[in-house]
Amino acid sequence: MEWRIVRLPEVGSTNDYAREIADDVPEGTVVVAKRQRSGRGRNGRVWASPEGGLWMTVVLKPRASPEHVPKLVFVGALAVVDALAKHGIPGEIKWPNDVLVDGKKIAGILSECKLNHFALLGIGLNVNNKIPGELREMAVSMKDLLGFELDLEGVLHNVLRALSYWYSLFKSGRHHEIIEAVRRRSAIIGRRVVVIENGEVLLEGTALDIDESGALLVETGEGIQRVFYGDVSLRFF
Repeated sequence: MEWRIVRLPEVGSTNDYAREIADDVPEGTVVVAKRQRSGRGRNGRVWASPEGGLWMTVVLKPRASPEHVPKLVFVGALAVVDALAKHGIPGEIKWPNDVLVDGKKIAGILSECKLNHFALLGIGLNVNNKIPGELREMAVSMKDLLGFELDLEGVLHNVLRALSYWYSLFKSGRHHEIIEAVRRRSAIIGRRVVVIENGEVLLEGTALDIDESGALLVETGEGIQRVFYGDVSLRFF
């Protein structure tokens, strides 16, 4: 994949900017901002995006059936885990779109799609940015873990190199390999979880697997449920 990087000092959100230009730019255009004023995560949640983090959105134009497009979030998560590994950091994927280190969130992935036009893959990775005090129990940065500041361009390069690999598998229809890689890197398979949507508990149980469609399989005691959306939290009892 050939990447074309658009660098911005500041933006509302890289996803919003990328959406505005997506129809007119080639696949592989990457919008990178030093900071975002209105960074967001899943369901529109605020994502703090001060200078020092890696805030980016990739414009992709896959020729894939609609049922496969949601798996792009896994492509982004795997790229981040591989990039972290280059720096000796063991990341894990919390289905469907978070990357954790020792249970703390270090990255989030946000994908959206305009069918038959483009897909956007947003990645927010805490690199050198300071984590606010009220979030330090649940979030962490690469700098926190390693004890020194990293070269942001080097981290970007590692993410894009890994993204090239995983996206090439996606485009060639090797979705099973992507799912299998997510299973191996999962933070929740085999653990007790609660699935929440819009503040309400959908179900509780043990995360058993991720099926070929990308759904999470949860054993609730009343059978196995397939979960296609929702926020997953670990249960420690």
